Amino acid sequence: MAYKDVYAASLADPEGFWMEAAREIDWERMPTRALFDTRAPLYEWFSDGLVNTCWNAVDRHVEAGRGHQTAIIWDSPVTGSKRAISYYELRNRVASLAGALRAKGVEKGDTVIIYMPMIPEALEAMLACARIGAIHSVVFGGFAANELAVRIDDARPKCIIAASCGIEPGRTVHYKPLLDGAIGMATHKPEFCVIFQREQEVAQLIEGRDFNWHGFQYGVEPAECVPVEGSHPAYILYTSGTTGQPKGVVRPTGGHLVALNWTMRNIYDVEPGDVYWAASDVGWVVGHSYICYAPLIYGCTTVVFEGKPVGTPDAGTFWRVIEEHGVRALFTAPTAFRAIKREDPKGEFLEKYDTSCLKALFLAGERADPDTIQWALDKLKVPVIDHWWQTETGYAIAANPLGIEALSVKIGSPSVPMPGWDVRILDEAGHPVPAGTLGAIAVKLPLPPGTLPTLWNAEARFLKSYLEHFPGHYETGDAGYVDEDGYLYIMARTDDVINVAGHRLSTGAMEEVLASHPDVAECAVIGVSDALKGQLPLGFLCLNAGTTRDHAEIVGEVVALVREKIGPVAAFKLATVVDRLPKTRSGKILRATMAKIADGEAFRTPATIDDPAILDEIRGALQGLGYAKA
Repeated sequence: MAYKDVYAASLADPEGFWMEAAREIDWERMPTRALFDTRAPLYEWFSDGLVNTCWNAVDRHVEAGRGHQTAIIWDSPVTGSKRAISYYELRNRVASLAGALRAKGVEKGDTVIIYMPMIPEALEAMLACARIGAIHSVVFGGFAANELAVRIDDARPKCIIAASCGIEPGRTVHYKPLLDGAIGMATHKPEFCVIFQREQEVAQLIEGRDFNWHGFQYGVEPAECVPVEGSHPAYILYTSGTTGQPKGVVRPTGGHLVALNWTMRNIYDVEPGDVYWAASDVGWVVGHSYICYAPLIYGCTTVVFEGKPVGTPDAGTFWRVIEEHGVRALFTAPTAFRAIKREDPKGEFLEKYDTSCLKALFLAGERADPDTIQWALDKLKVPVIDHWWQTETGYAIAANPLGIEALSVKIGSPSVPMPGWDVRILDEAGHPVPAGTLGAIAVKLPLPPGTLPTLWNAEARFLKSYLEHFPGHYETGDAGYVDEDGYLYIMARTDDVINVAGHRLSTGAMEEVLASHPDVAECAVIGVSDALKGQLPLGFLCLNAGTTRDHAEIVGEVVALVREKIGPVAAFKLATVVDRLPKTRSGKILRATMAKIADGEAFRTPATIDDPAILDEIRGALQGLGYAKA
């Protein structure tokens, strides 16, 4: 069946389409229907079904006789460790931890915060919660105590599961003191904590509150899977909000299982038993969906990688992992490939490894500039699929569905809307705009299964943030356009569209041009205030390793390039070379923060920033151009 037929069927008969997909999941009680719309615009999927995520991700594969298959490969270049865990072993470990949690009073509907690095025990903690119907909230390991405290007060966990430390290149991140500090700050206090002691650092436990991971489980009865309603929250995942108060995205159990299982074959074109690697972190949505849940639900082997694309030990580490573990599909952020390309522009490290097992590379998390995609295509010689989704959605809104039909690739586009996603491009007043016209990207309600039905304890905020601006639609917060062939182009966050003398211009389009310059490894464009034109674009350039050319010359060339490719209307005349760009730990460039620095506005240093010192470097570069005045 061709993509267009599958897509049309999903919109014409969503009930039939998703009930069919639901039959791939093991239900304790099959739902009577797919969509429940009595509270529209607050929709639910598979509400009256009974199901367990852990059973579908672990036990059913053991029961089917595949317990010997490797479920998790842990590869940790930062500690020099590797480990393989079979489905059979994973079931026993998860059932033991779940039993210990249950023995300490954690029950269906209770919340548990997980604060761990990239180790298999993080996935075991998530699955143990799912096994007994507890709702987990993974907080990115190493988050500052204040940010963790905010999440403790919002989620109100009965228990916190943490590790003693995380390992970064050249340093140890002391998790336990951060956890203690956060509990001290928080109004809500967990009843107890479970600490996984890593050999790199053994933490001090507080008697009566803290329990050692192994001792905690000693002598307990393993837990069986507890069926929950299809609408029962599987987890809460906090994403940054405009107010500074994080938003707790809720993920419903039934839709989560059905949608993620569907994506593995239809988008990623993998089979049960294949090795699937999402090079992300369990603290982000990609880590939830495609390190922990989707690969295991579908019966793949998932790679848990504790390292970086460069520096652990070099720009060849991704290629080593692919060769060594037989990775069929790799999913990572474009920023990882830009880092590899910057360190090794000619791809010399790649020549040392056999990556012929790899069938496709998938990129998401931020805009993938055409130059990086082309570099990956040239070097890897496999399809490079840019796809677009959000924390709120849990999986791809737009992609190239390799398992249905490999569509023509248009570099710069994440291809086409996936089944169930009725994507519209709207003007400010909510009217559809013609093909090729930049507008706000919205999705006609209802959203498909597995997407957020609400925010944790904040229904009014959910309605205001996502549903009010364009009634009957979910507002994505992204801007872009659809071309004549129905391909979607994501050009910027809505607040990254700048207004230059009355012309609405996408900073993303300018970034594409800058990234095409042979000396530019990475770039960002922001809008800065201008008395005459309202706003002007300003570019930041990070150059390839080994570039010795005069910076002023390169700046002159990119200015000319933007004039040639976009035209004088862009008024692009300002650019500067910097060593690095401020990013979140998941690789998103902090453009809004940079713009506030440029305009001398007050701002809060984002909690997710990778290295706050970079902001001082950016301020210095801006001051050199006459901006960032206090």
